[in-house]
Amino acid sequence: MATIRVQTTQNVTLEYEVASVGDRIVAALLDYLILFAYGVLLTMLARSLADGSSTADSSINYRDPAELLGVLIIILICAPFFVYFLVCEIFFNGQTLGKKARHLRVMRLDGTPARLGDYFLRWLLRPVEIISALGGLAVVTILLNGRGQRLGDVLAGTSVLSLKPGASQLLAPEAAAPAGYQPVFEQAGQLTDHDAFLVRQLLSRSLQRGNYLILHETALKVKQLLAVQSDLSDEAFLRTVLRDHTHLVAYGQG
Repeated sequence: MATIRVQTTQNVTLEYEVASVGDRIVAALLDYLILFAYGVLLTMLARSLADGSSTADSSINYRDPAELLGVLIIILICAPFFVYFLVCEIFFNGQTLGKKARHLRVMRLDGTPARLGDYFLRWLLRPVEIISALGGLAVVTILLNGRGQRLGDVLAGTSVLSLKPGASQLLAPEAAAPAGYQPVFEQAGQLTDHDAFLVRQLLSRSLQRGNYLILHETALKVKQLLAVQSDLSDEAFLRTVLRDHTHLVAYGQG
């Protein structure tokens, strides 16, 4: 499985697994299935409205406020077919509903969350890569690229990474800082051994069970306890704190 090694703004080296082509195809199929179901419901609703208001003259009178409102409603209803992927990735932090189901997320290659412009660039090339070529161009580009990037990702500097338990890992301290490790969070020394044990247990159990809610709540609690802020993912943040705690205690800096 291809991986991407990124250096975060806090000088922590992370290694992420790139989402497999199979996972991305399944996620896309789920998204299109949602849109298809939406389209079927929309068609049924439109037919029902048409049957209830059929007249001899089927032309639209744009001076009639009621008919004009109907046209605007149809436009608003149809809009999701065009902006679904863009809107979902913006408001769901790099995920569509299909990506959420497959635990995938769009991220920048430097490990930071994708930005509005990144999502727009990916969406802009989607018709060319996926719709017009039936996805073939995107699949070929992903397979040849080596970083899980289709053309939209290459342009935006992003990739689709796996968030499944064990798909990302914090590299060993010696790999992350070979010239002498410096703790990222000095406050980690404030944790007691019992605190560190509980955090380690919660981290392990939440990953084993795929319970990201517990993982997120644990990360929030630790941030509040240590009074720190971090843009790391919940898993990477907790692993960093535990590593820092172990280092600080070992060298008597806690």
